[in-house]
This record gives sequence, C-alpha cells and structure tokens, in this order.
Amino acid sequence: MKYYVDNIKIQNSTMVVLGWAASASPDVPVDIEVCDQKGRVVPIDRTDTGRYDVNQDVFHGESRLKLGFCILIDYQPENTYYMVFKADGKRKKEKLVPGDRQKDKRDRILRIREIFRSDTIGRGIAFLKQYGVKAFFKKLHRKITGNKIDYNGWRKQVIPTEEELELQRKTKLVWEPKFSVIVPLFRTPEKFLREMIESVQKQTYQNWELCMADGSGAEQGRTPLTTLLEEAQKQDPRIKFVTLEKNAGIAGNTNAALKLAEGDYIALLDHDDILPEEALFECALYLNQTKEKGDPAEVIYSDEDKLTYKKNKEFYLDPHFKPDFNLDLLRSMNYISHLFVVKRVLAEQIGGFREEFDGAQDYDFIFRCTEQAKHIGHIPKVLYHWRASEQSTAEDPSKKLYAFEAGAKAIKAHCQRVGIGQVEVLQNEVLGAYRVKYPVKGTPKVSIIIPNKDHIEDLKVCVHSIMEKASYKNVEVVIVENNSTEEETFVCYQEMEKLYQNLKVITWKGKEGFNFSAINNYAISYTTGEYLLFLNNDTEFINADCIEELLGYCQREDVGIVGARLFYDDDTIQHAGVIVGYGGIAGHAFVGFHKGEKTYFLRAFCAQDLSAVTAACMMTKRKIFEKAEGFYEGLAVAFNDIDYCMKVRALGKLVVYNPFAQLYHYESKSRGIEDTPQKVLRFEREVETFRKRWPEILEKGDPYYNLNLTLLNSDFSLRNFEKEPWKE
Repeated sequence: MKYYVDNIKIQNSTMVVLGWAASASPDVPVDIEVCDQKGRVVPIDRTDTGRYDVNQDVFHGESRLKLGFCILIDYQPENTYYMVFKADGKRKKEKLVPGDRQKDKRDRILRIREIFRSDTIGRGIAFLKQYGVKAFFKKLHRKITGNKIDYNGWRKQVIPTEEELELQRKTKLVWEPKFSVIVPLFRTPEKFLREMIESVQKQTYQNWELCMADGSGAEQGRTPLTTLLEEAQKQDPRIKFVTLEKNAGIAGNTNAALKLAEGDYIALLDHDDILPEEALFECALYLNQTKEKGDPAEVIYSDEDKLTYKKNKEFYLDPHFKPDFNLDLLRSMNYISHLFVVKRVLAEQIGGFREEFDGAQDYDFIFRCTEQAKHIGHIPKVLYHWRASEQSTAEDPSKKLYAFEAGAKAIKAHCQRVGIGQVEVLQNEVLGAYRVKYPVKGTPKVSIIIPNKDHIEDLKVCVHSIMEKASYKNVEVVIVENNSTEEETFVCYQEMEKLYQNLKVITWKGKEGFNFSAINNYAISYTTGEYLLFLNNDTEFINADCIEELLGYCQREDVGIVGARLFYDDDTIQHAGVIVGYGGIAGHAFVGFHKGEKTYFLRAFCAQDLSAVTAACMMTKRKIFEKAEGFYEGLAVAFNDIDYCMKVRALGKLVVYNPFAQLYHYESKSRGIEDTPQKVLRFEREVETFRKRWPEILEKGDPYYNLNLTLLNSDFSLRNFEKEPWKE
C-alpha cells in the first residue's frame, strides 16, 4: 500500500485534506477513515478524484480506480486528527498537520550545500542588492525546498550500458548514411584534440569520416598540430585534414573542413568538445525511423551538457534538455547549438558558413538550414558534451561579447529572408539571449474582453491600466457582466461608460452558472476589433507598450495566439507559459520564481513557441477565433484556454509566449484549491473532457517541453524516472 497527503489546510471550521492512496492491486481501493487523539472515528465528507500521475507511477496506467481523495473534516481546534489507511491486510496511520508535506531533511541539507557553492554566492549577493531581503529569502526557500536531483547520478541511470553499446555496434540498420564530422581547428590544446578524435573513433556507429581544417597558422606547411593529425590519419584512413596557410576565422576554417566532406550528412563538432559513444548511432537510427514514414529528416539536433573535471574525474553539468523545433525560441537564442546534423547537399546549397557572421557563424548557419529544411528532427538525448574550459564560452558568455552582436545580425538577416522585414533586435534583460521587437503594422483595433462579477476595485485597476497607462489607444473594452449581486458594481459600470466612450458593459444571462467559455464567446458579437484580447478583471499592465508587444507577434501570419508573462503582486511569476502534461493535464511554468531569478536556460525570459498560454491575458486574431469556433463550452471553468490553444495549433498556427508583455495578476494566488466535493467533481469531469479531446499530446508529451524533465514541478527540473516512468 502506498499513500501521500499532498496538502492540508483549515478553511473556516473545515479541515481540507488532499492526497492519494493505492493498494498493491490496481483493482482494490484503499479504505480511509479519520480518528481523533482518543481513537474516536470522526465523520468525513470524502470525494474520490482521478490521479493520472499516480496511476502512471504506481500502476503504469492500468488502474480504473480514482486514486485521489478530497476529504472534509468538521475541524475542532482542540483535537488532533489522524488519517488511517487500510488495504492489503495492513493498517497505516498519518497525523494530519496543516501545510504542505515536509521534504526529506537530508535532501534539504544537500540543497543548502548546493546553494552556497562558491560560484553562486556572488550571484546571490547581486540579487540581494537589486531586489531586497524579502525576495532573496523567498528565492532561497524555493531553492531549498525545490526538486533538486544530482545530474551526475541521474545520467548514470539513462546513458547506455556497455551491453547496450555493444548491441549498437552489432546492429545492422536498413540504411546506413555516412556522417562527415566537421571540425575547425585553431591552436587546439593537444590533450583536447586527442580526446575529441578518440570520441569520434569510439562511436558505436562506424560509417563516418572526420574532416578537420587546421587554421593554427602554418610555417613551411606545418603547424604545431600537424604531427598529431598525421599520426591520427595514418592510424585511421577515415580521418581527413587540411592545413591552412593562415587562420581564416571560424567560418573560413569550417568551410575548408566542409570541402573535405563526402558523407550524406555533416555533423558539427567543436575542436575541444566530445561526442558520447552512441551519438552517431542515435542519429542514424532517427534517420531510419523518419525514412520509414516518408522522407528522412534533413536537419537533426540533440540535447547537450557540459563537461569539466574535478580532481581529474569527469564531471557533467548544466544539461540542456531542449524542446522540439521552436522558431521563436531560436530567434531568442541559439538553443539548438549542438549536436547539429544537416544533410550535406542542403549545407552546400545554402553556401556553408559566412565569415561576416564570425562569432555567431553557427547561429547564422542553423537559421539558413532550418529555413530550407522540410523536416527538422530533435532527439531528446544528450549526444554532445560541451567542454567548459577557460577557452570556451560555455562557462562565461561575457568572454565573447562580440558574438552577441554577430548573433543579432544573424537574427535580422533571417527575418529579412523569411519575409518578416525589419525587426529591432535588442540584448535581452539577461545576458545570453535576445529580444526581438516586431513593429506593429498600422493601428488595427484591439477588442479587450473582460468578464466580471463584482470585485469592482480589481476591475477599476484593470481598466485604468488599459485606458491611462497603455500607450496603444485604438482599443475597445467590453466588460461582460456575469451575475453580480452588489449594487455598487452597477454604479461603477455606469461611471465607466460615461468616462470612456470606447468602453461598454454587456450582460451575460447564462442560467447554468459560471461558464468562462460561454461568457467570452457571447461577448465576441459585441466587438468590432480585428484582434481580440481576453483579459482577467484582476490584471494590470506593467509596461505601457504591453498591447504593442502582443500585437507585434499576433500580426505575423504564422501566429494564432500570443500570451504574456504574469506576476503575483510580490513580483513572483504566476505564468510564463503552459506545459501540457504538468500536474496531469497542464500547468504554468516557473510558478513562484522571482522576476529577477534565473530560470532553466532563461526560458521565462525568452519569447518562444509553446503549446498553450493562459487566457488571463491572451491575444488572438478574430479570424482565427472564428475558424477555431471559439472556446469549447463543454469546459466551463478549467482548461478552456488550453483547449483553445490546442485547436489553434491544430490549424497550423503558433502559440507564442512573449515575456516582454508583462502584467500583474492579483487574485489568482488566493483563489485556493478545488476544496469542496462539488468543485472537485466538476474539475474531474473537465479533466476527463480535456483528456478525451487531446489524448495524443498527453500520451506522447508536450513537444515544447522534454521527456527528461519532470511533470511534477514547474521548475524544469530533472525527471525522476522511478516516480515518473516514460512509455516510449
């Protein structure tokens, strides 16, 4: 028998207990009762709930039982309560203490040690100075209680065993494409060069050639690397190299190596980095799999990590588990990086590498390859080790600031080629990423729809930020009155309509209770804008150009929806995009992170394509809204915005998260959990509705996330495969 009490809280005179319980059999329920300190049984109100995550974890999805529970207890402060679980002939007792369940003390100590590593203390002090003591200790608490897994221990569980590597060596693939591994050399330390060459030679897949161009500076036709290269070539004829008279820069040196290539595909490798043994096999296997379904992929990229040494032992860090192809994230940073594999014919057609982009030559190259490729594949495995050395930008990107300027140039050139035209490319608020500003074309009308039931003070703040703070003025505001009961609400409506000519109040007369989807669908007929902005009544624009930021993206032909970054009133993140599958169905990314706190590979700070965003602030085109038939009214409260995003994606349009459209979202933090039987049952019905409508993404995983990352926390931490098994 297994059980877990997720959350206990006191509301008025009721104790609310949420959790789950499972017996040894997928068909046998767990009996639950509650008693007080004297052993007397206490009456409870129990509602069973579906727990997809627990079902997958414990029974691999085979149980038909509802494994979760919501239990309400008539709370008496003088009593101590215990929950008793009975199943499998066993009886277990759990004391009910209000609050979230405490984490393992040993893990806390380990996390504290991690936080106070010497290389993080400086960043912590800087954060403290900028944001103050309160924000610093919130960040510290979140890190201590967060889901921290040691990567070096974790990777040992997922990398191929020696038996699996040997099986790869013996496997005969139907198609065995040849890979030309392209490496530009420039005064490479001999140790690093040997290790790089050996990593290619150790590949379990053997149909490769290693093509190197040495631009170290030749004297009488030789460089300090020539002898080593000659020895390697003599031992293995698959190794090719050319010695250049002088350094031609990274782009020129790479092009010289590219001229040696005869393979079907080229794979880019830096002169001091390492390929794991299985890298080329995984690429060949993926190409075979895509060829079975049609044409093989023209571009492939993988996940990566960094390699360093501690006491002469290999130490891996900073694993980058990437999404599937994400155009807007690529415009924010070169997230693809390594391992990058492209069809050689395509690489030659686009003209190879361009010297005017030195410093970001690979970024420019990746843009041009992906623009032409019909099929871009992503292998969610670490197939590249980027050496974190003093010579590398892996540890400190500020060592090569010129590379960022070249990167901005690459983004602008890309936008010109794909027909977007002139864009403004700025340094992101965090080093290592870009901010692309798409100019608004014309002044199209934006219709802002705000459902409202009482809460007039919230509504006033929201409307004031639209009318007085926002710099974009061609808007109309439609407030949808929804069963308000307070007299001052209607007085406020009249005052607003007198004050603002572009504001009107309409009344939704639905009889079936609150239905977010129906309310917003009803409002559309009262709007005239080309663009629709759905907005909660408890939001407030932070930046004056918030509407322009949303509109600049939404005007793009390939975009159907744009969402914003939302903060609680304490400047912690409430919404930085939605991950489908998180928490069982869907959830917000990076909830609780402070606005100045670094997130996983800067994802909260970067514009990117996602599967969904929240309708607390969501802009969409009217023509797209109509084509998708609006919000699905079968989802009255939960997941209706996620469902709409899924419908728009099914139309072939992108859903973009833009972190530079920023708002406060005040009330959501205090909304509470689904803590009454009626709310729980409604929520469970909507969970099942969403699951039936979109089974594929829940089964295969969110393409804008990564199967190596957890679905139990919103921080993009590593997935514990023992608790979260993955079915391939």
